[in-house]
Amino acid sequence: MTHTADPAPSPEIHKSSLTDGPSEPRAPGSSALKRAFQCLALVGLLLPLLTSCKVSSHPVAPSPMGQVVSSDELVARLGEPGPVTVETVVAAEWMVDRAGLINLDHDEAKAHGLTSGDEPIHIAMHVLRHPTRGVYLVDTGVERAFRTDKGNALIRGFVGSAMNVDAMKVHVDTASYLAAHRIEPRGVLLTHLHVDHLTGMRDIPNQVPVYLGPGETEARGFMNLFVQGITDEALEGKGPLLELQYARDPAGRFAGVIDLFGDSSVFALWVPGHTAGSTAYLARTPDGPVLMVGDACHTAWGWEHDVEPGTFSNDPDESVVSLRRLRQLVAAHPHINVRLGHQTLPPQAHARASQTPKQP
Repeated sequence: MTHTADPAPSPEIHKSSLTDGPSEPRAPGSSALKRAFQCLALVGLLLPLLTSCKVSSHPVAPSPMGQVVSSDELVARLGEPGPVTVETVVAAEWMVDRAGLINLDHDEAKAHGLTSGDEPIHIAMHVLRHPTRGVYLVDTGVERAFRTDKGNALIRGFVGSAMNVDAMKVHVDTASYLAAHRIEPRGVLLTHLHVDHLTGMRDIPNQVPVYLGPGETEARGFMNLFVQGITDEALEGKGPLLELQYARDPAGRFAGVIDLFGDSSVFALWVPGHTAGSTAYLARTPDGPVLMVGDACHTAWGWEHDVEPGTFSNDPDESVVSLRRLRQLVAAHPHINVRLGHQTLPPQAHARASQTPKQP
């Protein structure tokens, strides 16, 4: 029997054996570095998009209401009883972070040991009754859905969880209040466009005009990715937001002043800082003037100690100026009754805070 030898196996051929020489070694970490540069490039592309989102896409139009005046005209009438009544309705109690309400980096806050943590607040609306112009609401309270249908309330889901909406305890909703008092509002006067001041807006009939300060819808920032949809939902079906047409206050007390009804009964005061168009309202009542400051000052402690709002404000420097202007007005006219954005000012604190505020 003849045996034939098995053919020798062919040598395994690697791609590297076909090159002229050994392959160049890969630099350590080069892949990670490349990925990092790719991520940075992506962030560079997305950042303008993430920070360009506006507060609201709802249409805006100039307000035809009111006339520009000097704050001297307001001051001249402060000692006279007025025709408007003001009822402040505390719609709900809530808890939010103190760091947003008070500038905890302020020396006064540090001296008192204030730190971040839950701070009790309320959500309110002010009901202004004018003898010939009817009823106007300053801010909007809380809608009925927060009591009866939380799953469909204005603030819900992820944003609701982030804003701790489960901690909100509703006392009276806007729809129930308006029905019980048979009120058909003639207008809504917003202090500003933050969602906690729109929480009762959907209970207000769509035909009711909504007034606010200039530039409120235009502020841009990352957080608007989460709140623009809520803001637009609150305003859905309503007419254009009507921007108050301020001009420079010749007396220099405020950024601008408007006599809303032309009879010196209710004045709008431009107090930018918390937001671009933040507006306080002063109403002359039979019992004396009432000043609704909005979120130019959220808390009794902030007002009493002359400390501006914290991280919830858009422009901290302007917040300082606006709070100082409001407190100077009250210091010069201590009979003014002050209604803060989210707390009640006790009478004794009002008296202490009516002292001349410190200059920044």
